[in-house]
Amino acid sequence: MALSWIRNPQVSAMLLLGAAILGLVVANTALGPGLQELKGAHLPFTIVGLDLSAAHWVTDGLLVIFFFVVAVELRYEFTQGELNSVSKAAVPTIAALGGVALPALIYFNVAGADGAQGWPIPTATDIAFALGVLALFGKRLPPRVRALLLALAVIDDLIGILFIAVFFTESLSIPHLGAAAVGVVVFWLLGRAYRSRRGSLAFKALLVVVALVTWWLVAMSGIHATIAGVALGLVLAPAPAESGRVQLEPLSNGIVLPLFAFVSASVAIPQVPLGELSPVFWAIVIALPVGKLFGIGIAGLIGQAALRVPRETRVRVPELVGVGLLGGIGFTVSLLMNELAHRTTPELIVEGTLGVLAGSLISAALGGAYIALLDRRYPSVDTSERAALDADEQRRRTDAE
Repeated sequence: MALSWIRNPQVSAMLLLGAAILGLVVANTALGPGLQELKGAHLPFTIVGLDLSAAHWVTDGLLVIFFFVVAVELRYEFTQGELNSVSKAAVPTIAALGGVALPALIYFNVAGADGAQGWPIPTATDIAFALGVLALFGKRLPPRVRALLLALAVIDDLIGILFIAVFFTESLSIPHLGAAAVGVVVFWLLGRAYRSRRGSLAFKALLVVVALVTWWLVAMSGIHATIAGVALGLVLAPAPAESGRVQLEPLSNGIVLPLFAFVSASVAIPQVPLGELSPVFWAIVIALPVGKLFGIGIAGLIGQAALRVPRETRVRVPELVGVGLLGGIGFTVSLLMNELAHRTTPELIVEGTLGVLAGSLISAALGGAYIALLDRRYPSVDTSERAALDADEQRRRTDAE
């Protein structure tokens, strides 16, 4: 596939960061007002009652592709991957819960009552960005570090998806939601028939049509439209799900996520001193790097001790510190939750966006520097474990073809 190189986590992370920086720079130049006008522009017609701005076509439309890919990864990890048993999932789950609870608590205490609705913002970890930084600076680290970070980020995303579905639904249309549920069931049934018709373009087109109709029904129901991608990715049978992941991952990493980062980060920086920025900004800036570091680190230690994980397979304290630092890279899901939490207060969207960017960059810089130093302590790589991971990924791609 022409875009397969974009699957490289280092490339994906650099594209994300570059797009965010570009969006922030453009928004603060003479082109800024025109960009804001373009983001708010609507199509001259509605699509069966759905009237979205250009920015919302990115966040409610294209971003569904990313959430579909995430859901496929979620299902794989919980069935065949690093989380396929209670014993394997327990420590990452405990660490993830600590990495959600402490940032939320810090946010509450710093933001105060006026910004309380944004408490889920610093609870997310960006899979692509965090794994990209780890791959860039931690080439010799044992695979258990990547496995923990991946599992933790996957669980974080699942928690973030639940937050979006539960806390950011303003009104609910039961008829549309019920019809969407039927669409998910139809998609599931089609997925089960995939193996016998995998070569049929008409069958694949039918899958796409059902997915689009289900997305529209979820959008009309009042639940955020990205939940459609999650539901469809979770119910699709393994063979078509992996095929979809292989085909959509380059699109997600190379176009959807950078475009979302560009749109979300394109905010005008307030011309005020640092001391006059709202508590929401400071709450996110502190909660992401500090809350994630201590939340993940302490909970991870407690989890390993409580579950009596054998010493030879434990993630050591220095490695936990690195995972905690990288866990503070909120970015994609944090930016989305910021927009949802502050949709009625545009000034808080701006400060929340700046907080997510600043907090994530602090975590990325500290995490990258720390991982690079830690990496020097590992003169050799466990090639057998690394080869097993590479073979697993190759097997998944082969099964999808």
